[in-house]
Amino acid sequence: MQRSDYAREDIGNLVLLEHVNLTIPDQRLATAFYVSALGLTRDPFLMTGVTNMWINVGRSQIHLPHGDAQRLRGHVGLIVGRRAALIERLRAVRPLLAQTRFGWTERDDRVQVICPWGNRYDCLDADACAASDPWAGIDLGIAYVQLDVPVGGAASIAAFYHEIFDASAEVRERNGSLQAAVAVGRHQQLVYAETPSASEEYDGHHIQIYVANFSGPYERLAARGLSYGEEAHQYRFAELVDPVSGTPCFTLEHEVRSLRHPLYARPLVNRNPDVTNRNYGMGSEAYGGVV
Repeated sequence: MQRSDYAREDIGNLVLLEHVNLTIPDQRLATAFYVSALGLTRDPFLMTGVTNMWINVGRSQIHLPHGDAQRLRGHVGLIVGRRAALIERLRAVRPLLAQTRFGWTERDDRVQVICPWGNRYDCLDADACAASDPWAGIDLGIAYVQLDVPVGGAASIAAFYHEIFDASAEVRERNGSLQAAVAVGRHQQLVYAETPSASEEYDGHHIQIYVANFSGPYERLAARGLSYGEEAHQYRFAELVDPVSGTPCFTLEHEVRSLRHPLYARPLVNRNPDVTNRNYGMGSEAYGGVV
């Protein structure tokens, strides 16, 4: 190996995109969609009541507190196993979700699935991911969160993450528009895609990230008056700004946690959705190959 290749091993300061938080008004519909249709697993240990539910996706989660439905201004990329099994599950729950916005569209490399309240999840083709970086060898996990941002914002957003978080961030072109792609750990990304129709409305949904260098980003955020919600092992910010001019670019609450947070790297239960009481075999319940 050439010494210059060592740069490929660097992942930046962002370690894990742990959860996306979206309020929902109905746990029954959420169970039908996230558990029965997508084949994911409700956390059996935490938030098991009727006011919140945590859905495990490999090493990450989707948090679903009770409340008016929130809508992500973009979509989430998921890896949830093989396409044929996913389509079979989607068809099975269609009668339960007939009076909602639920639906799906098959593409060459993904299945675009809409939740009962209009949030979009792109379920990537697991076979294609198995041979492509950065998702090689992954069967289950949150691959990315993509946000639609106003035209002209991608470069400033990439600079913000690089300056504030010492993150690996680049500006790239996809389908004729610019994107800020921010690396999170080995297999995940935050993507901010310039979109002419990007909505400025924000309803309070948030994401949560773990960082290795915890104090440095906080000091830089606090110096700009952007930090709030300080607690043990975590703080929050919502405004993404150009690091030079201070011009606001986008609003998305980030819950930032240190690696000393007691929930970091907590083992998550992930079931194998293909196993039923009719085809059960000893030791076949758990899912492998998670992000």
